Amino acid sequence: MTSAPREAETPIGPIGAALCRLVFLAICLPGPVLLTVALTLDPPLPPAEFWGMLAGDVLITIVGVGFGVLGLRLVTRSRRDARRLATAGVAATAEILTVAHHLGGEDPGLELHLRISGPGFAPFGADTIRPDDPALVPGAILTAVVDPADRLFRIT
Repeated sequence: MTSAPREAETPIGPIGAALCRLVFLAICLPGPVLLTVALTLDPPLPPAEFWGMLAGDVLITIVGVGFGVLGLRLVTRSRRDARRLATAGVAATAEILTVAHHLGGEDPGLELHLRISGPGFAPFGADTIRPDDPALVPGAILTAVVDPADRLFRIT
């Protein structure tokens, strides 16, 4: 059984990855630090203030740690995808079959339906979103790199 094709995450270099990891770690830390301070204050706060502060600190901890862990996972996945394509990737071609306007997100662009083919794997269809470019028309050929084992691809 083959897996569904998946476009590789945008590659991040080693310095960018280190900076992203530091930022996401900084996002994770304030909640637990504030929670620790709230629990170890001497003299303790009056009960109403204590429970309010505790509730806020728990909320900040959950949101900050959740967002930080999500960001760390995205950076790790990007680096892993780049390594896999560098070691196991084969050169391929991606023919644009259809083009549609994509209005989602902050940057509208084009949604491309592609047929990706190359040596060592069966041709497959995939979708990607690219910035608006007049050269992206049905029938155009793009270069790609594909990991034949699980159809991980990147349009170059």
